[in-house]
Amino acid sequence: MATAANGLEVSPQEERKVIFASSLGTVFEWYDFYLFAVLAVFFVDKFYPPGNPTVGLLASLATLAAGFLVRPFGALFFGRLGDLIGRKYTFLITIVLMGGATAALGFLPTYGQIGDAAWIILLLLRLLQGLALGGEYGGAATYVAEHAPAGRRGLSTAWIQTTATLGLFLALIVIYLCRTSIGLTADEFKQWGWRIPFWLSIVLLIFSIYIRLKLNESPLFQRMKAEGKSSKAPITESFFKYPNNKFVLLALLGATAGQGVVWYTGQFQVLFFLQNAVKVDFKDTYILLAMGLLLATPFFIFFGWLSDKIGRKWIILAGCLLGAVTYFPLFNMLADAANPALGRATKSSPVVVMADQGERKCDFSFIASLIPQHDDHKKDCVKIKKLLTSAGINFSYEAPLADAPIAVKIKDTVIKGADEPAIKAALKEAGYPTAANPAEMNKPMIVFVIFVLMLYVTMVYGPIAAMLVELFPTKIRYTSMSLPYHIGNGWFGGFLPFTATFLSISYGNIFQGLWYPIIIASMTFVIGALFLPETKDYAMVRDE
Repeated sequence: MATAANGLEVSPQEERKVIFASSLGTVFEWYDFYLFAVLAVFFVDKFYPPGNPTVGLLASLATLAAGFLVRPFGALFFGRLGDLIGRKYTFLITIVLMGGATAALGFLPTYGQIGDAAWIILLLLRLLQGLALGGEYGGAATYVAEHAPAGRRGLSTAWIQTTATLGLFLALIVIYLCRTSIGLTADEFKQWGWRIPFWLSIVLLIFSIYIRLKLNESPLFQRMKAEGKSSKAPITESFFKYPNNKFVLLALLGATAGQGVVWYTGQFQVLFFLQNAVKVDFKDTYILLAMGLLLATPFFIFFGWLSDKIGRKWIILAGCLLGAVTYFPLFNMLADAANPALGRATKSSPVVVMADQGERKCDFSFIASLIPQHDDHKKDCVKIKKLLTSAGINFSYEAPLADAPIAVKIKDTVIKGADEPAIKAALKEAGYPTAANPAEMNKPMIVFVIFVLMLYVTMVYGPIAAMLVELFPTKIRYTSMSLPYHIGNGWFGGFLPFTATFLSISYGNIFQGLWYPIIIASMTFVIGALFLPETKDYAMVRDE
């Protein structure tokens, strides 16, 4: 028997049951949440107005980001419930909400069937997913930590930390099998087969409810409730009472913001980069990413265990610093390994957009695409930038020619105006590929880079649940830890795919979006190093 944080004796069997049941349900919830992200590319033609695929892609990414936007509100609502009525029932509610919204996505009519109502309902379902996830994580992490023996909180909660990656891994595997092993053609999957992974969530929901009903309430919460020490106003005590509000801010800026961008760079930005920027086929992308995830996943447990020995803080901050320093070289290595022909063409035949950079600057194509253009110059700018960015081609700007307000120069070839067929022909002549060639890929190098990026993820994510749980008093723990976690992950991290894509399109460089995670991770390292306390030896049972 081991003594848990609550001072009660917890058998190894009970501890394993708590970890297994909590983690498995959370895996399924992450699976539901990330299905949307992996399949977002198929929503462009299904739920948004036709005719503008670039805007459709970014609108789909914005809808994806909306799920992250509302996560902190879910954290506030369900965190308060968790501190008032208990951990178990709160994260039972969240999984029902998540599973129901995900299953409904599989039955959602398309834009062609119900018009604008399609993308509006899609957005509402995504918002429900975000609210549910906002309440899930804090409940699971708190529940496990309050059962964990002293000196083993990092290791025990690290199993919860594996669930996000395992949920993504499960989503990739299910989608891959649906696209390759059940007899669907590519067109059939695009038309309706993408719905199958969402339908599967119904089965996972039933199983998740069953295993969570088997759990007992946290004994620490039960004792606190019986002694009359629970909070009557957890939101007020968390965010309007010092020093709790100070620790909420430090947890956000000195830990979870950097952790969020490192997490999403190492998993989702890699996915979008391989598929959209360097044009790797989805099958290769899923397999290579899954291999990297599989190799790195045990390190969540390792760094959780290590944090019990040497502390949480510096492991998390080291992951942020390593990411900030190495993202540019690692993604360049990834591009060279995945699509060598694109790299060769970029070096030998640089592309230049020759356009007016004054008052009629050809920039920020997403915004320009949303606004009807009456200026022919701007129309042509938008058209050219869409063509180049959709092909994953880097370009720079130069002043316009005297006899043409806009032109494209590909090495020594100049095409005046927005002559799309001529530009495509010149790109082909210059060696720019339309897709990555599997025979040329350096797949071991791709897996290695993904593994390194994922290693940073395990460093920042493995110990952070234990740190957040330890940072706050027992009676407001669920509420206090959930908000900074979901702002850091949901806002700083969740907006990364959209922000990075927007920056890359706007500035004509597939690597430009990396500045966003680099800046945020650097900020977190500095603030965390200066102000964030080490929590490894903090008592779990405390009133203040």
